Amino acid sequence: MIAIAGGLLALLGILSGALLAAAPLGLVAAAPGLSLWILFPLLTLLGWFLLVVSDLDPARGFATKAVAVPLFLIALLSVLGLVAAGAGLVAVNGPAGTSPLWYVAVVGGFLGALGIAAYSRRAAPQAS
Repeated sequence: MIAIAGGLLALLGILSGALLAAAPLGLVAAAPGLSLWILFPLLTLLGWFLLVVSDLDPARGFATKAVAVPLFLIALLSVLGLVAAGAGLVAVNGPAGTSPLWYVAVVGGFLGALGIAAYSRRAAPQAS
């Protein structure tokens, strides 16, 4: 039950980040509210924590990878949006400008890269 709740919370956190990133590009109808700015990292980290504590073997990093990869992907998409907006390829909507894109790029990129890096290297076998 904890794993289901953790997965749902992490998914909602990642969805909050995706909605934040989509708003300045005009992909969603409404401007993002303050709740999305708060819920993006909060729900993502809380969901990740619940997934980790419910994992039978946290050392293999499945929960961390399951949350880190989508986070890193939305961060990369946010950077793509920033580049497209900077080049004048897309119009940035809303009073906040590119702030939501920067926020998702920095927070999602940091947490995603940290989670991916934590389990990307394998320990070399020791020579005897």
